[in-house]
Amino acid sequence: MHSAPAADAPLVQVGKADVTAEDVLAVARGNARIELGPDALAEMAVSRARIDALAAEPRPVYGVSTGFGALAVRHISPELRAQLQRSLVRSHAAGMGPVVEREVTRALMFLRLKTLASGRTGVRPLVAETMAAILNAGITPVVHEFGSLGCSGDLAPLSHCALVLMGEGLAYGPDGAERPAGELLAEAGITPVELLEKEGLALINGTDGMLGMLVMAIADLSRLFTTADITAAMTMEALLGTEKVLAPELHAPIRPHPGQALSAANMLAVVQGSGLTGHHQDDAPRVQDAYSIRCAPQVAGAGRDTLAHARTVAGRELAASVDNPVVLPDGRVESNGNFHGAPVAYVLDFLAIAAADLGSIAERRTDRLLDKARSHGLPAFLADDPGVDSGLMIAQYTQAALVSENKRLANPASVDSIPSSAMQEDHVSMGWSAARKLRHAVDNLGRILAVELTAAARALEIRTTDSDAHLAPGTAAALAAARAAGVGGAGRDRFLAPDLAAAEALVASGELVRAVETVTGPLA
Repeated sequence: MHSAPAADAPLVQVGKADVTAEDVLAVARGNARIELGPDALAEMAVSRARIDALAAEPRPVYGVSTGFGALAVRHISPELRAQLQRSLVRSHAAGMGPVVEREVTRALMFLRLKTLASGRTGVRPLVAETMAAILNAGITPVVHEFGSLGCSGDLAPLSHCALVLMGEGLAYGPDGAERPAGELLAEAGITPVELLEKEGLALINGTDGMLGMLVMAIADLSRLFTTADITAAMTMEALLGTEKVLAPELHAPIRPHPGQALSAANMLAVVQGSGLTGHHQDDAPRVQDAYSIRCAPQVAGAGRDTLAHARTVAGRELAASVDNPVVLPDGRVESNGNFHGAPVAYVLDFLAIAAADLGSIAERRTDRLLDKARSHGLPAFLADDPGVDSGLMIAQYTQAALVSENKRLANPASVDSIPSSAMQEDHVSMGWSAARKLRHAVDNLGRILAVELTAAARALEIRTTDSDAHLAPGTAAALAAARAAGVGGAGRDRFLAPDLAAAEALVASGELVRAVETVTGPLA
């Protein structure tokens, strides 16, 4: 959706205090309006005065009166410093490849604005006010997929945004059309900024892109981990598994991993009251359920604990003021290495591993539902007339392809440093790349769970048609939500892609979780 925030849109105030993950989501995805707090404007004015004083001194100060990176050895005379800032932004706006999503660019800009508002970067209040105005006008700079090494900031992506502040480059207007930024600013009544000492550097020297994508991935994975507990519970019920392995006393008291206990509690709430679970000793007796059923809380729980760690790291980075050099509260201007994205890059990679493994165990459960030899009485591939009908055979192929893709995406980007800037920047984080691949992994995980949902719903429908047993209220709510969303039930083969798309949309919207929670109460 491309549009300027409406007059009644939610308002996010950016002050000296930390912004929250909810603030980032409100601006990136909710089109919230932004207002700079008076404390932030005052603090920026104070730190700018310090930069102005340093700019007037004859000694070179990095970022104020010198070149950058490997070119920092040159002292720049006052008459060339405005040109220095323009040249910095223009040369660094060197991205290539597809344009990233609007929500990523809005998160990137908002988080850079948050750091400007901290007063630690030394920019004038005017620079921050202009960035806020651009966001509020629904103008979105064109930012490309490639150009950040996750060190010295997300340089190219942030530079494309800074270029728009100068009235240059390309951007999308509120109507979604790509146009020259100068035209869009003029129509919105926004005056381009002529950057002064240090301001160009302050606009591009942050971890804002990778952090914004981390915040959004955490929100999405929080929903998907709960979804996975629901689909795992549906599969457990459809396979006549035992819910005894979900008992609380088997989790936190004897293996105190918090995520495991939460996932087990979720699954137990969803299958509570089922007339199908616990029949694993009936027609085809088995002592224990397969690992993909019995160990579902352990695998999903490990992912939940990884997510909790990622949330901690994101919170710390949201509280950071990443720039180099930085203006300290006592007035000193000091160089530092805080722009290095390693802390964020690591958790982005950790989450890709967790997403890959959660998808892998979900696919194994789906395959078990479709295999006549292991499904305990269900028809082959859940087909109406196996042999004439193929049922969900190829849906599992699609799911397997997604799982395989996520295994490749789980290969960490953060171990692949590539030196740059004539060996001045000789170790980089690749955090932006970690974030980009995580977005694909999260999308794939949603699709994988949608296939399990489709299969488990059909299997439950078949079970209750062929017996007098009743579904748990939680799984019945999930089945009803799937059918209401357009996920078709058992029957002769039909064009299946629309069913899978409907299941994917149900998962992505969070409606599946909300439907189940109307019966079970809040799930973790």
